[in-house]
Order: sequence, then C-alpha cells, then structure tokens
Amino acid sequence: MRWIVLLAMALTVGTGRAQDFDVLIRGGRILDGTGNPWYRADIGIRGDRIAAIGDLSRATARRVIDASGLYVCPGFIDLHSHADDGSPTYRGLRHEDRRRRSAPNVVSQGITTVVVNQDGRSPWPIGEQRRTMEQLGIGPNAILLVGHGTVRGMVMGQDFRRPARPEEIERMRALVRQGMEEGAWGLSAGLEYVPGRWSTTEELIALVREIVPYGGVYIAHERSEGRTPMWYWPSQDPPGPPTLLEAVQETIEIGRQTGAVVVASHIKAKNYGYWGSSQAAIYLIEEARRQGVQVYADQYTYTTSGSDGNTVLIPDWVFAGLGRGSDGQRPDYKAHFERVLAERPEALRIDIQHEIERRGGAERIVIFEYPDSSLIGKSLAEVARIWGISPIEAAIRLQREGFNRPGGARVRGFSMDELDVRLYMQQPWTATATDGGIALPEDGPAIHPRYYGTYPRKIARYARDWGVISLEQAIRSSTGLPAQILGLKDRGYIREGYFADLVIFELDRIQDKATFFEPHQHAEGIRYVFVNGVPVVDEGQLTGALPGRVLVPRPAPAPAPASPRGRR
Repeated sequence: MRWIVLLAMALTVGTGRAQDFDVLIRGGRILDGTGNPWYRADIGIRGDRIAAIGDLSRATARRVIDASGLYVCPGFIDLHSHADDGSPTYRGLRHEDRRRRSAPNVVSQGITTVVVNQDGRSPWPIGEQRRTMEQLGIGPNAILLVGHGTVRGMVMGQDFRRPARPEEIERMRALVRQGMEEGAWGLSAGLEYVPGRWSTTEELIALVREIVPYGGVYIAHERSEGRTPMWYWPSQDPPGPPTLLEAVQETIEIGRQTGAVVVASHIKAKNYGYWGSSQAAIYLIEEARRQGVQVYADQYTYTTSGSDGNTVLIPDWVFAGLGRGSDGQRPDYKAHFERVLAERPEALRIDIQHEIERRGGAERIVIFEYPDSSLIGKSLAEVARIWGISPIEAAIRLQREGFNRPGGARVRGFSMDELDVRLYMQQPWTATATDGGIALPEDGPAIHPRYYGTYPRKIARYARDWGVISLEQAIRSSTGLPAQILGLKDRGYIREGYFADLVIFELDRIQDKATFFEPHQHAEGIRYVFVNGVPVVDEGQLTGALPGRVLVPRPAPAPAPASPRGRR
C-alpha cells in the first residue's frame, strides 16, 4: 500500500494535480538563478512563498498570469545600494514619504532586495534603523550593514586622522558586535572617504573578525579605484598613494586573515592611462580564490562614476573652509578662485591636469549644465577647441564665467573604459550592483542613470545585444551569486519553498531608458515584479506596495561550554 501512495504523490507533480494558489504563473521560461539554461514550467505562489514548480495545468488560483514567451527569474539582489544610509540629510527607506519608501526606480528595474549602509556609513543604532523600516513599511527587502566609518567616528570623534589605538579598536569591536546582534548582515567600509581613509589594515582585520561568527560579509569601497585615490592632489600630497591593485590586495588580505567573505565593491579601473589594469586586478582575485580566499566583486554597468554627475575639475583644496558668510549668504566662489589663482597658479594647474586625467581625459568629460547652453553636451576638449585654449585653461574659464559654485558647471567624466567593464563582468565572481539610491523626478537631473537602469542594461546591452555574457550569466550575477555571497538560504533562486521574489520580463523589449540628460525614466520590458509574493510592478505599472522586509541573519552561535578543569 505504501508504494501506491508514494507513486500517486510522485505522479501528482508531473500531471498537474488540482491545487489552489494565490498566484499562478503559467508557461514561463524559467531562469532559476543558477546559471543553467532556461526551462519551461509553471510557478504556484501561496502567501509569500513559491509553493510549487512544474506542470500545474490542473491547478487553480485567485490570479493567473500567462507568461508564455516571457522569462521568469528570481528578483535581483542589489549588493551595493544607497537606498538607505547614515547620511544625516538622507533617509531613503526611512523617509516619511511613502512614495520614496516604495523605491519606484529600484523595483521597476527588477530589484527585490537591497543591501544598504554602504561605504562605511550607517545610522546608529542599527536596531533603530531596522525598527523604523519595519514600522513604516518598505517596497523592496533590505539588508543592513554596520558602517565602519560610523563606528570609527563614534569612538575617535574628530581625532580620526591617524591610526586607531588598541583600546579604540576594542571599543569599535564592541560596537560592531552590537550592530550584528541588532540584525546587521556584515560590515561596510569607505576607505577612500573620511574617516576610513586613515584606518589601517590591522584595524579592519580586527573588526571583520567580529562579523565572522555571524556569517557576516565585508563589503569595501576600497582605498583607490584607479591610479590614485580621489583625495590625492600631486601639488601637495607625497608620491606613492594607494592604487587600485594595492586596494584589491588589501581586501584579499582581510579575507585571508579573517576567513570572512569579502567584496571589492563597484570594482573599476579609473584614470586615463590606467585602463586595462582590470586584467591585473582579475589575476590577483583569481590567485587569491585558488588559495581559498572568499573574495568577490560587484560592479555597475556604466563607464562613469559619481551619483550626481557633479564632477569638479578645480581641486577641492581651493574652496576648503569656504563656508557661508555671517549673513548666511552663499560664498563668492568666483572671487575666491581668482585669489587662489593669483597666489598659487602652478599648483592649481598641476592639480587641474591631474583631475582631467583622473576623469578620463578632456575628450571624455562632458558638460551637462552651464549658463551658455550652446556648450551643453560638448566635451571639455571640444570647448577648449572652440575657445582656442588648452583644456586646463578651459576648466579655469568654466569656473570664472560659469555658475557661482565650485567648478562653475556640472560636468561628468567617463573615467572608465568599456574593455575593463566587460572583463570584470565576465568573471564568475562579479555580481551586479547599482551603487544607486532611491530617486523621484522632483530630485532633479543630477542623477546617475544607474539608479533606474543597471539591471535591464546588463540584460539588454551586454547579454542580448552584444553577447559579452550569456543571458544565464547576466541573471546569475544578479540573483544566485549575490545570494551566495550573502549566505541567503531562501532567496536568489527559483525553488520550491523559497520566498516569491520574482521578475517576469520580455527579452526582446527589456531596455534601460534612463540617460544622463533625462535620468528619470523607468526601464521597459519588465512586466511583473513580486516581493514576498506581492506585486510591486503589475503589468508594467508600479503599484506602490510596501511588502518588503528587513532581512536578518541567523544569530551567532553560542560559545562552546568551558572544559572541566584539568581535562583536555
């Protein structure tokens, strides 16, 4: 009798035994997140979970979606998101505006989980951030990190331009443990920023060791992303600043010394003349992985960095300390610049040339806002030719004749090369990430298109159109791989019992639409997005639903009991 029951149970899977679901997705091409080729199947969702996968032709559901000719994949997991962070002026997923918490530009490109508190910046305490999100409601799921810069600032105050003392590191360690106990998933660092720039590798190793018992991940904005870090000015800083390769080596060493999973975040190769160095960075990571170090990377699918495109070719030391006057009025940047130009002309020109090269060269620096509208859309090199002067002098003239603000214009430098972007993308350990936050149209034009288009762009441009990677690889790098990096046990793949975070898209129509002049454009071709079984995109339209959850890792294991005295 028992074998008859077992046979009947097995046959129900293949024959579509009558079942009842909340949502039934029929006939889609399933890309399950593993990198395997698609297969055709139905998916039954019950509550917040995938209840069944297979031939469900006899099943019933409150809602049936015909996915014939469409692709169904897991929801995208954004490994480096600024949908929330520790900035005092930005409260993305904790904002009082429900629209912002629904994260329309995030979910419309298929993202169902964001990893926030990046670059060493997190609110404090983590528990309060978590409770606020849970009480207000959020669109996508959120994973929280402890910010290294936050705990460093709490311990060291304004005296941070030095290595931390042993007792200070101990206090930081306690804060990291507190954050992990309150629900954080790991540690983020911003080593090109204040105050992380002055930390030592030893300090970071000590703190990363605290997340290992929790299975935490270390995600680093490294000390440099090219030939030099963003803070370096050749006129005043000593030679030999950290390079991208040295930064990657540090991340590897932290992983080697601690055993933690480590991520070289938004990996790139910036600076004109430094392009191609991705091959050396890839070699370092490959060699470390062969030795057993759990090192990964993530990247976005564009050749330009900077969230707002407000690249300033005038070195920041020119305007350092130039605050508002006693009357609260905006400082006169132009007058101040003229004084500095008269006092330090050689140093100023040396550093302007350095910044032009760091931003990709004069041909790849484009003007997006300037009083003379005829220059908008032109490169710095074109402007220099029009004016009959050098690019350095053109940058000076932009400051003199432009808006009363640093740089005089809003410009964007395309400082990365397509070859490096492609090489990183082809590595099996490189995940997709936006390095973007939540954006609404009223935020204005100074928004990077990656806020809206990172994931559709990867599928459309690099998989479908250019064939740089396969469609299966594009999906895995956005789903199963980040789930593996984070140690997620029930998201990132299409499997029975997993949470119903799903994306349904049209391969021939999927396309990023956001541009650098008109960034607030949602991608096309994404028909449905489900977060925990609830549609946040339904028939191509945003629903504004808030089904997201703050995901919390399992608690750290309890320490083993002490051995009885005298026993071994």
